[in-house]
Amino acid sequence: MRNFFLLLVCTALMASCTHKNGGDDAAVEPPERFVAEVLLRTTPVKNQGSSNLCWVYAMLATIETEHIMQGDSIDLSPAYLAWHMLAGEAHRRYTNGHAHPLALRGMMPMTLQLLEEHGAMPFTSFRPREEVDYRGLLLQLQRVADQCRAHRSGFMSLDEAVGNTLDSALGEPPSWVFMLGCQYTPREFAHSICGRREYMALTSFSHHPFWQPFVLEVPDNYGRDMFLNVPLDTLMARIERSLRSGHPVCWEGDITEPGFSHHRGVARLEAGHAPVTQQSRQRDFESGGTTDDHCMAMVGIAHDKAGRRFYICKNSWGKNVYGGYVFVDEDYVRAKTIAVMMPAQQQPPLHATAVTLQ
Repeated sequence: MRNFFLLLVCTALMASCTHKNGGDDAAVEPPERFVAEVLLRTTPVKNQGSSNLCWVYAMLATIETEHIMQGDSIDLSPAYLAWHMLAGEAHRRYTNGHAHPLALRGMMPMTLQLLEEHGAMPFTSFRPREEVDYRGLLLQLQRVADQCRAHRSGFMSLDEAVGNTLDSALGEPPSWVFMLGCQYTPREFAHSICGRREYMALTSFSHHPFWQPFVLEVPDNYGRDMFLNVPLDTLMARIERSLRSGHPVCWEGDITEPGFSHHRGVARLEAGHAPVTQQSRQRDFESGGTTDDHCMAMVGIAHDKAGRRFYICKNSWGKNVYGGYVFVDEDYVRAKTIAVMMPAQQQPPLHATAVTLQ
């Protein structure tokens, strides 16, 4: 049985996060104390800045932890995938005109599609020199695509103009990956660390039959990706089993609840809430009370002094009182999960010992 240990927490308060939500206050309360039952190894916490790329950061963090727990160390570049996604968005804007506003939103399976199509790059090989103004970059790329379309410049001129714009903002992505004395193309590198079939996508809603896949009806599912529909209790059991066997889970869900606070590092439903059931989940989803807002990598399980279970999530909003991690109450996960992705083949990892948060 895994030894329990007390999480070490930071006592200094961190600077305000740029991603505001209803649960974040100007003054941060002293951090709560949790006992970790499971805590998987991770790469350092990253900051998505002004982008809407949480789905990229969280899925890459999940892949990183999966490899680290198997004894292989990787740290991947979200900016590399952002470069290629933005290039594709500008291309679609050129083709479809004003019917296609540029955006950076997406869902977890889209990260695997980007990896398959464009490859991957180590974080140290491709990272922006400074914080990127993604909102400004989207507008700039939109103008580039519209100007090329107006002048009927053609795809070659479009690709050159878009590439120059992205290189100026993010840097020029390398053509090769050098690792352990070997040279790979980005696609070869990506295919060596992750395949689309290596992860399964799960959800739990009763407006579709259980144990059947369906296209999840949320605005960010641009790729019309399918998720296997399972009962709520099965979903929770799969999440717990994955983490306890040393495999991370990529979580996508609602963070608009007042009880969610990155600053305080805790997410819980309001006190006195009704029991979370399959039916209550469905009502909240259909009424718009549960929305698809954010992604994080689940990397552990903990409990508070009252014995309540929490899931340890690695966020991508920079540091907080727990170094950038959020402790999400089990009922919050039951109620506010939109979907999860986890390794399909969950074999025991080579190094399953837990470590403390840094």
